[in-house]
Amino acid sequence: MNITIYDVAREAGVSMATVSRVVNGNPNVKPTTRKRVLEAIERLGYRPNAVARGLASKRTTTVGVIIPDISSIFFSELARGIEDIATMYKYNIILCNSDQNKEKEIHLINTLLEKQVDGIVFMGGEITEEHKETFERSPVPIVLSATMDDAKTLPSVNINYEQATFDAITALIEEGHKDIAMLSGTLEDPVNGYQKFAGYKRALESAGLSMNDDYVVIGDYTYDSGLEAMGNLLSLNNRPTAIFASTDEMALGVIHGAQDAGYHVPNDFEIIGFDNTRLATMVRPTLTSVVQPMYDIGAVSMRLLTKLMNKEEVEEHAVLLPHRIEYRQSTKIEQ
Repeated sequence: MNITIYDVAREAGVSMATVSRVVNGNPNVKPTTRKRVLEAIERLGYRPNAVARGLASKRTTTVGVIIPDISSIFFSELARGIEDIATMYKYNIILCNSDQNKEKEIHLINTLLEKQVDGIVFMGGEITEEHKETFERSPVPIVLSATMDDAKTLPSVNINYEQATFDAITALIEEGHKDIAMLSGTLEDPVNGYQKFAGYKRALESAGLSMNDDYVVIGDYTYDSGLEAMGNLLSLNNRPTAIFASTDEMALGVIHGAQDAGYHVPNDFEIIGFDNTRLATMVRPTLTSVVQPMYDIGAVSMRLLTKLMNKEEVEEHAVLLPHRIEYRQSTKIEQ
C-alpha cells in the first residue's frame, strides 16, 4: 500500500500543506508540529514522491550523466568526481552508458530530458551537428566533461590536450629521439584525435623534424588497438624509437606488443601514455603518462553545472585544468 501525504497529514492531525513544508525543510513550522509530522512519517514509512515534488517545484534535483563506457577506469574516475559533488549539493545521479554511439547518445539525452532532469553532464567523442542541435533544444544546461565541441562554445571542463601532447613529444625530442610515432584516436575526435595530433605535429615542427605518415597510427583507444599498432610499427623498415599513445590502455598494448616481439622497453622503445590511470602503475615497466586529473575534471564539471542550473554567475564557460607528466620506467627521461 502506497502511503501518501494525505495519510501523513491525517496521522499527524495537520494539513497537507504543513506536511509539505516539513518535507521540504521550510522553517515556518512550529517545532512541536514538525516533531509530530516527522514521527508520523517514521511510523507510516512515508517516502515523498520525487516526481510529484518535481512537478510542483519544476525541479527534480536529478542530474543525468552520459559516459561512453561504465567499465572504463578513465570514465569511472570522472563519474566519481561528478557523484561526490552532486552529493554535496544534494543532487541525485542517473548514470547512462552510451558506448560512444551517436544515435544512442542522442537517444539518452532526449530520454533524460523526458525524465525532467535539471541538467546533464555529457562525456563522449565527436560533437556532431546533430549533437549541437539537441543541446540547443535542451531546456536545461548541459556541460561537456573531458569533451569539447570544435568551436568551444559549449560549457566544458578539460585540460589543454594540444599543449599536453606537445610537452610529451618535446620531452622525447629533448631525450634525443627523432623518429617518434603517435598512436591516435580518430582525428574527428576533438580530444583524443585532433587536439593531440595537433600537439604532436607542432612539437615536431618546432624541433625542425618532418612528420612521417607511417608513424601516425589510428586506434580506438583500446589495449587491442595498441597491440595492433605496435605490430604495424615493427613491420616498418625504419622503425620509430619512441611512441606516444593517446590513452594509457593503448600504451599498455604498445608495451606488450614490443615485449612479445622480444624488444625491451625503454631500451629499444621509449613509450609515453596519456591519462595517468591506475593502469600506468600496474604494467611493467611502469608507464610514463600525461596526468589528466580525471576526478577533478568530473568534480569541476558538476560544480559548473550546479552554477548553471542555479543561474549563478559563471566567469569561464570553457574551463581548462592544469596538466603535467608523471615520468616512470617506460622512458629514460629523468626529472
